[in-house]
Amino acid sequence: MLKKLTLLAGLTFLAACTTVPITGRRQLSLVSDSEINSLASTQYRTVIAKGPLSSNSQQVAMVRTVGQRIQGAVETYFRQQNAADQLAGYQWEFNVIQDDKQQNAWCMPGGKVAVYTGILPITQDENGLAVVMAHEVAHAVAKHGSERMSQGLVQQLGGQALSAALSTNAPATQELALQAFGVGSQLGLLRYGRNQETEADHLGLIFMALAGYNPDGAIAFWQRMDARESQASPPEFLSTHPSNGTRIADIQRELPEARKYYKPR
Repeated sequence: MLKKLTLLAGLTFLAACTTVPITGRRQLSLVSDSEINSLASTQYRTVIAKGPLSSNSQQVAMVRTVGQRIQGAVETYFRQQNAADQLAGYQWEFNVIQDDKQQNAWCMPGGKVAVYTGILPITQDENGLAVVMAHEVAHAVAKHGSERMSQGLVQQLGGQALSAALSTNAPATQELALQAFGVGSQLGLLRYGRNQETEADHLGLIFMALAGYNPDGAIAFWQRMDARESQASPPEFLSTHPSNGTRIADIQRELPEARKYYKPR
C-alpha cells in the first residue's frame, strides 16, 4: 500500500512539472499561470501604490525603453519556439521607484517590473540596465516565482493546490507569495534560489542580446556591483545569490552562446 501511495505521489508530481525555456530544466509547478499572474498583479499594485515613483522623466524613459526592447526580444524568442502561449496573460509594466538606497530591481510573474533608482548609478547606461532588467524578466518567464511557491506549498501546506490553499489558509499562502516574488526566503529553499539566479543570468544574457544589447556588458556590471558591496556580505552558502565571483565565472562561460544572438542596433 505504501509503495502504491509513493508511486502515486511521484506520478502526481511528475505531471505537475514544466520545462524552463533555453535550459530545459524540469521544475515543479503546482500553480497555474492565471493564478500566479493574478496574485502577482495584486502584489504589484500594492507596491506601486506605496511608491514613491520617480518623477525623473529621463530615468523613466530609459527604463521603459530598455524594458520594451527586452519584452520584444522575449516575445520574439517564444514565438520562434512556437511557445507564445507561455506568455498568455502577460500585461507588461515598467515603473521606476524612487529609493536611492535600494540597489535592486525585480519582475513579478506576468511582466510586472520595478527598478529602484539606487541601482541606476551602477548600471550607468542602457546596456548596464539591460543586464539587470533582462535578468529579472528571465526570472518571470522561467516561472521561478511559480516554482518557489510550489516548493512552499509542498513544504508548508502538504502540496495543496493554490486555489485550495487560498481558501483554507489565506495568510500562509500570501506569505508564500511574498517569498516566491523574492521578498523573503527560508533556508531550506536557498539552494533553489541560487540555482534560479544562475539560470536567470543565462536566460538574461540571451534576452538582452536579442534586444540588441551587448551581453559582454554583464561582466562589467557585476564587477561594479562587486566593488560596491561591503565586506559584511554573507558567505555564499547562506545567500540566495551566487557570490559575484561565481556569477562572473558562470557568465563568462555562457557569453559565447549569448553572442550568437547579438545584433547591435
